[in-house]
Amino acid sequence: MKKITMGPKTLLFPMPACLIGARVDGKSNFMTAAWCGIANSNPPMLTVGIQHHRHTYKGIRQNDTFSVNIPSENLVKETDYCGIVSGAQDDKTETCRFTVFYGKLKTAPLIVECPVNLECQMLHMLNLGSHALLVGLIEETHVSVECMQDGEPDARKVRPIIYGGGAQKTYFSLGEPLAPAFKIGKALKNRE
Repeated sequence: MKKITMGPKTLLFPMPACLIGARVDGKSNFMTAAWCGIANSNPPMLTVGIQHHRHTYKGIRQNDTFSVNIPSENLVKETDYCGIVSGAQDDKTETCRFTVFYGKLKTAPLIVECPVNLECQMLHMLNLGSHALLVGLIEETHVSVECMQDGEPDARKVRPIIYGGGAQKTYFSLGEPLAPAFKIGKALKNRE
């Protein structure tokens, strides 16, 4: 395959479209972020990159807690809205008709309509320049019952929104399964 160089770019495909929740001045607020990822398994942690001027960032700083809500495909309009409108100008909880609940952490708002919700205690905040990298300790995980299979969340039932970035700047759905993980690669050891 022929390659072209593009200089340093933040190209990582795909990216999850997550709704990051925080209480800002006592009110729930949610912003869309695709720069989220798992950071550690024991104890469970994740990271999210947020620009310093974001309204949600202010709430995270106020409470040292936040939530990561995984919206399903049917929330694509709301997910996009939360990424293009500031909570400083609009009550996104009301506009998007989110049902908010609180769990173990009393200051990390969660969205009932999202099939997966992670409550996070902020452990570290690293100023990287345009963004702050937040490391959150996952204190509790909430999963909608209808998204479970054999005691585990099923991504096909969650139906997460994938952000494509790049040239298309489009939201995608989860595609068809390709192969069983931790199994298909073993065939390389067995070939002759």
